[in-house]
Amino acid sequence: MHIEPGVVEGAKMALGAVTATGALALTAKLARDFVAENGVAVLAARTVVTTALVFSFFQIFPHHPVGVSEVHMILGSTLFLLFGAPAAMIGLASGLLIQGLFFAPADLPQYGINVTTLLVPLYAMSLLAKRIIPAATAYRDVTYKQALALSVAFQGGIVSWVAFWALYGQGLGAENLAQVASFGAAYMLVILLEPLVDLAVLAVAKNAHRLTGGQLFAKRLHTAAA
Repeated sequence: MHIEPGVVEGAKMALGAVTATGALALTAKLARDFVAENGVAVLAARTVVTTALVFSFFQIFPHHPVGVSEVHMILGSTLFLLFGAPAAMIGLASGLLIQGLFFAPADLPQYGINVTTLLVPLYAMSLLAKRIIPAATAYRDVTYKQALALSVAFQGGIVSWVAFWALYGQGLGAENLAQVASFGAAYMLVILLEPLVDLAVLAVAKNAHRLTGGQLFAKRLHTAAA
């Protein structure tokens, strides 16, 4: 999902700064609301974990350049179900920044573009979760159909943003369109695999309630919404 250097250049880069400002402001609002209810220590602890996981997803998990970007197994829905939207969004932004600072400095000029590509879909997915997962259902009991819908929302959002940035930066030429199409097709595998990962992780959490029932994990993981 990284937009490669050179895809968006010059004055067009300013749009990435604008969209990133909005996405980070939204993240800050969610974090503020969470802290007001749960305290800063809980959010800080969850953020450390999500940041470490996101960094691992980017740096350790297999990732392959395809078309206009790279295909990553980011597991945004897994982070959301385990830790909640605020910690997942902060973890995505922080993990991406750490990777850029220490391992991929060429990606830093595109940070605003890339962080938008991650945060906006995750927020949209969190809204979808409120609609498709009944309040009486704890996240540990979600079905494959529900997990698939979350994955489609998150990963599909990433593909849509990557396509937007590529077309915005390079236009509607046949070669660029083909590159965008190949990237989108490659991401279909991630969309199909992520729900299986979600269900496997949730099954572990369900059977390890003593370890996953504390404040480090989202309350909704084991408890229905109030």
